Amino acid sequence: MQRAFMITDVFIAPFIEYEFMRRALVGSVALAMSGAPLGVFLILRRMSLAGDALSHAILPGAAVGYLIAGLSLPAMTLGGLIAGLIIAFATGLAARFTTLREDASLAAFYLVSLSLGVTLVSMRGSNIDLLHILFGSVIGLDNPALFMLVGVSTFTLLCLALFYRAFVIDTLDPIFLRQTTRISEMIPFLFLGLVVLNLVAGFHALGTLMAVGLIMLPAAAARLWSFQLMVALPLAAAIGVFSAYAGLVFSNETGAPTGPAIILVAGICYFASLFFGRAGGILRLRRPRSHLEE
Repeated sequence: MQRAFMITDVFIAPFIEYEFMRRALVGSVALAMSGAPLGVFLILRRMSLAGDALSHAILPGAAVGYLIAGLSLPAMTLGGLIAGLIIAFATGLAARFTTLREDASLAAFYLVSLSLGVTLVSMRGSNIDLLHILFGSVIGLDNPALFMLVGVSTFTLLCLALFYRAFVIDTLDPIFLRQTTRISEMIPFLFLGLVVLNLVAGFHALGTLMAVGLIMLPAAAARLWSFQLMVALPLAAAIGVFSAYAGLVFSNETGAPTGPAIILVAGICYFASLFFGRAGGILRLRRPRSHLEE
């Protein structure tokens, strides 16, 4: 009986007693449910580093919004969204009209954006403001930020449901998509727009440095368990949700920073999948194969 009370105190009581824990849980779960499936598509498109680059690309826009209106949710969100879309569009143009490949263009824009954003925030703000923007404050989510996270998650999941077939074909065979539908040119931009939108929403909770972690790490873990996209997408979301919950519990028990704790749990899930994943883990090589698999 005493052990049951201890388990309840650790895993359930904080979310019943503290409103900020419930807000943090809802916000991070919303981000995981929409961001992790996008991460699976990023991996299939071999654009994993693009998510990281775009997460830093929003920093100058958020910094401009901060300089104009302080820690204002609408100003920083709008600034980050505009900056992310500009960088995504500029990267595409650079890759198309120059000899640089897309990964080189993303690396260049990422470095410039990160340094510019840190410089802009440092011009007016304190180290606390800079840390807030870089690492977020998931336990400090207020109602507007929470509504935005839930709204972005809902919009993203609706778009994934409506354009799922187009996203899959564009990922696997974009030439075929261009030959079969008129909206083929819109699909890559819609996908990148959803990625930027989730990163902008996520930086309010996890900061520009950590938001991409809840998108990419659960997705990478899920891909190690299944080759089937219909399985990998919900599995990635489930791993992200578990990481958010377990990270909050770990942070509450140890006093560790909440955002990094969530990403650390997601990282542990990834490393466990790296060894035990049935579709791509290291230990799969030691399983005996039937003659039909050889």
